[in-house]
Amino acid sequence: MQIGVKASRAVGSKRVFVVDDDEITRAVLQLMLQDENETHDLPDLDAAFSKARDWPPNLLLLGLSVVRTAPSVLASVAQRLPGAAVLLVTERGEEKAAQVHVGNGAHGVVSKPLTVESVRRRVDAVLGLSQASLIQLQVL
Repeated sequence: MQIGVKASRAVGSKRVFVVDDDEITRAVLQLMLQDENETHDLPDLDAAFSKARDWPPNLLLLGLSVVRTAPSVLASVAQRLPGAAVLLVTERGEEKAAQVHVGNGAHGVVSKPLTVESVRRRVDAVLGLSQASLIQLQVL
């Protein structure tokens, strides 16, 4: 079932990797994004790096808990996934801790509670697919 998918998005989807320690968060994000993007739920960065050899992502949704495990995680992501944007996924109240990483490898933050609209809007903004441009395409 596709929820609110624009025809222009169904044809030109982007590849998104979701990596988080919490498998429920990964599954929820994968479900929210799969209609408009080729979305892969991956248990850890090693799996993401392995998959990226053949299918490099446009975007990596990365749990803040993964970043906290090693200070060099974002540098490693930038080196091994060049061209991929990174959004950090945080718990409510951890936004300030995540903002420290924005500009140091992360391109933004998505915080819980996760909703289809807020996640898709944030992902679209990072991927350069704003809602305004999609509406304009429909008018033409």
